[in-house]
Amino acid sequence: MTARFYDRREAGQALANLMHAYAHDPQLLVLGLPRGGVPVAAEVAEALHAPLDVFVVRKLGVPGHEEYAMGAIASGGIRVLNHDVIRQLHLPLDAVEYVERSERLELTRRERLYRGDRPAPDLAGATVVLVDDGLATGSTMLAAVAAVRAQHPTRIIVAVPVASVEACEAVRRQADACVCAFTPDPFYGVGMWYQNFEQTTDGEVQRLLAARAAPDPVVVDH
Repeated sequence: MTARFYDRREAGQALANLMHAYAHDPQLLVLGLPRGGVPVAAEVAEALHAPLDVFVVRKLGVPGHEEYAMGAIASGGIRVLNHDVIRQLHLPLDAVEYVERSERLELTRRERLYRGDRPAPDLAGATVVLVDDGLATGSTMLAAVAAVRAQHPTRIIVAVPVASVEACEAVRRQADACVCAFTPDPFYGVGMWYQNFEQTTDGEVQRLLAARAAPDPVVVDH
C-alpha cells in the first residue's frame, strides 16, 4: 500500500483539480473543517478564487476509544449520532451526553480562537463547499452538512481527497454534491493515504485563514 498524497496541501491541490466547474461563482464560500481540513480547503479556495472560512465540528468519540466516532456535533446545536455504534457498544445515554458537553466546550473555544471578533459567515443563499482531509465514518461531515443546511444555503458541496466508499455514499445522500477524489477499498483509515499526516496546529489554521481574509459579499464582516 502506497500513500496517495504527500501532505494535506498536495491533497487539496489534487482535489481542486476536480472542482474547476465551481470556480468564479460569486456566491461560493469554502469552509474547512478544523483542524486538518483547513490546509486542504485553503488550496481549494485559492484554486476556485473563493473566500475561506472554518466550520467547527467536533467528533463524539467512544469513551476509552476516542478515535472511534459515535457521532458528531456542530454549531447551532446540531448533533448527529451513529445509533448502530451506540447500540452495538451498549453505551448509556448519560455517557453520550457527557462526551457531548465536553466537546461543546472545545467547539466554542475553537470558534473563538479561529475567528476572534470576526462574525461567522452568512450562509443564506451561498454555494457552500465543505472540505475535510478525509472521511472515515462520515459522521463529522454529516453533522456539518446538517448544520449548514439549517442556514439555508443555495447548495452544499462536500469535497474530500480520500474517503471510504460507505462514507462517501452516506454524505452524497445528504449533500447536493459530493466530490471524493479517492475511494480506496479496503479503506484502512484517512491517515494511511498520506505520507505526512502530522496534526495541523491551531496556529496553522489561523495563518491560513488570515492569508485568505478579504472582504466578500458572502461574509458578514460588519
